[in-house]
Amino acid sequence: MAVLLRIWQSHIQGLAGWQERRHEGYCVVTADVTAFWRPALKECPSKHYHPMANRAMPAVIFGIVGVVGEIGGQRVACPRAFERVHPKDTSEKRLWIDVLKHTKRSLAEDEILVVDAGVKISQLQAAGIGCYVVRLADNFTARRNYSAVRSAKGRPPVYGERIRPLERSYKGRTIAKSAPDRVEAWVENGVEMRAEIWDDLILPDVAAGKNVKTFQVYAIYDPAYENPWLLATPLQLKAATVKAMYQDRWPVEQIPLAAKQMVGAHRQFVHSQESIQRLPELALLAGSILSFLAATSAAAPTGFWDRHPKRTPGRFRRMLMGKPFPQSYQLPEQVREKASMTAHLPKGSLARQPKLAKLSPVLTA
Repeated sequence: MAVLLRIWQSHIQGLAGWQERRHEGYCVVTADVTAFWRPALKECPSKHYHPMANRAMPAVIFGIVGVVGEIGGQRVACPRAFERVHPKDTSEKRLWIDVLKHTKRSLAEDEILVVDAGVKISQLQAAGIGCYVVRLADNFTARRNYSAVRSAKGRPPVYGERIRPLERSYKGRTIAKSAPDRVEAWVENGVEMRAEIWDDLILPDVAAGKNVKTFQVYAIYDPAYENPWLLATPLQLKAATVKAMYQDRWPVEQIPLAAKQMVGAHRQFVHSQESIQRLPELALLAGSILSFLAATSAAAPTGFWDRHPKRTPGRFRRMLMGKPFPQSYQLPEQVREKASMTAHLPKGSLARQPKLAKLSPVLTA
């Protein structure tokens, strides 16, 4: 898979019109974790939280790392790696550790990693990643990188003042937010945006000091969203740049969307230990190929009612369904269809279970 992704990445970079997304000189690299649900699979190697079930369910999970770019007026992610779970520790926490460790090796000086709230700042700092943008939980707190003011009594304080970027409620009491260090405002597409910023913060359990890793917290208020975006980065960036970087994280979610829904991998079930890992990997690669083919091809309307079609994987897939491929494609002489009689053989799960295979004529009747 690493070789296939390297070939596919070089092909994408050679396409006419491909351009990496950059903000203040930084190229956006994003990472995410996706799940292929297997609730009936015995000895499923991993689990993932399902929002509808409100609990972790058996699933085959993968880490996805990609470079965000633009082609044909659309933002797409060029995949760099599909990370499997560790064979001995199949937890999602360990998967994120491996994803961040491998991303650190390939991260260039002019690249910045953008991740969602599933990753903690402590994990990014432990992996040695110094350029990142991460979304924070609404109840996130931090501390100043200098000790709080000493009171008249008691021992000298070790930790800095606690900073709460957003207001929250606890047991019926409202906890006020901290005053920001500075405020930035700008206009984006005719809409006024505002950001409250806190500089030189550290994690709550870290004592203040000179050699401590610090970061900035941005509370970005967008009228299109009910709650503000709470983002953190160790770099000194404009608030509009941080918001644009986080928005460029979204194309990485299109790869599993195209693989599951468009290619149909969410309905393909295999049971071998290697196949349950290999099939989703190939499906993710096929989803990426489908997304780029759709972005570089002419928009295909679904029907007469689709007056303003867009170049999406779904429309491109429907267009392919009406084509005579692969009969119209000239295959090599070594690849040919074998005219064998298979109607009398058991199919699917019947072929895997000897007892049911003997009863297949009865079950068919």
